[in-house]
Amino acid sequence: MRPQPLAACLALAVLLPFGVAVQAAPAPAVPASPAAAPAAAPAAPPALTGSFDNGRVLAYTCQGCHGITGYKNAYPSYRVPKIGGQTQQYLSQALSEYRQGKRRHPTMQAQSMSFSEQEIADLAVYLSTVK
Repeated sequence: MRPQPLAACLALAVLLPFGVAVQAAPAPAVPASPAAAPAAAPAAPPALTGSFDNGRVLAYTCQGCHGITGYKNAYPSYRVPKIGGQTQQYLSQALSEYRQGKRRHPTMQAQSMSFSEQEIADLAVYLSTVK
């Protein structure tokens, strides 16, 4: 099991924006040659392949809210969405958007900050198979 206290997740969410960016040393200038071909666009990073078994282990944090049938939080107008059986693409995109601040929900933002990109891919693989 991978315990992640909410306080640690929130601390990460607060401290992460204050991280120091590492700046690489500038590359030496190369004289342009007329016969040189135009530079190719940088390749996109390869898509991550998720691990079903690791996703199953990580999903215990999701079960508290998303795994209880008929669960409602303190606000009667809000129901916790069902995530089991959603597509891998949707689940990965949703967690990534919480990490980036494009989606706003304090608990989900803290949870998403506690996962790496690989762990998000693992969760998406596992949760997409849960019915």
